[in-house]
Amino acid sequence: MTTIADGPHAADNPLAGIGAMPEILATYRADGHVTVPGVFSPARMDGAIADAIGWGEEALAAMPPEKRAWYAENAGAVTVLRKLDNPHKFRPFFTEIAKDPALVALVEGLIGRGVTVYFSQIFFKPPHGGGPKPAHQDNYYFGASDPDGLVTAWVAMEDADEENGCLRYGHATHKGPILPHTAPEGRPFDLQLSDADVAAMDMRPAPVPKGGVSFHHGGTVHRSADNQSDRWRRACAFHYVRNDVVFENPALPYDHSIKLVVTTA
Repeated sequence: MTTIADGPHAADNPLAGIGAMPEILATYRADGHVTVPGVFSPARMDGAIADAIGWGEEALAAMPPEKRAWYAENAGAVTVLRKLDNPHKFRPFFTEIAKDPALVALVEGLIGRGVTVYFSQIFFKPPHGGGPKPAHQDNYYFGASDPDGLVTAWVAMEDADEENGCLRYGHATHKGPILPHTAPEGRPFDLQLSDADVAAMDMRPAPVPKGGVSFHHGGTVHRSADNQSDRWRRACAFHYVRNDVVFENPALPYDHSIKLVVTTA
């Protein structure tokens, strides 16, 4: 696989002041994930939060009751959104974030040149709410033909730490198999690993500062706890797929019409 570290894109230096790609790639390959701080400025993340709040208010006001059961939750005396799908398609602000040169350089450095966003989500995780996300592997959902050809870029719009429910990763689990997932009754989209499988893993917290990005391999087991703090933990996850990769056996259907082709090889 050719990476940004040894190709012509390196001359553009989109990672100036952010990090050295060889070290980032080495950590990613060893651990199955890597956190890169300072990819986005705090001001740009403030803009992302404002856009997410505005979209969330519009979406919640128009959302029918059957969808609220999946997308919304009660946080104290108010109803708030848990998440919104595909901001890369529906919000120009997030389209530009997905195409940001530094973010794309990091993505291509990890999985190779020529990438497309197939799915994205904003996670709101409000104070004293924001329930846990069960452990899962993204490659179980996507069924990628090349397991190394998918990476998730988890952008922290504000500081994410253990108190407010940062991600936790199964150390080096990307080197193992894609494990069976099941969905609880009435929650067909919430595919997750068994408690027994997760109990055998070394799950480590991965705090991310505001404007930083946590990248994880499609085979890396990950989850998050609930938010026990007085702070929000808003984040946006973009699922990038190398352009030669196809979804051979996806667990769920994906709408290919909403994909965002970011670069071509």
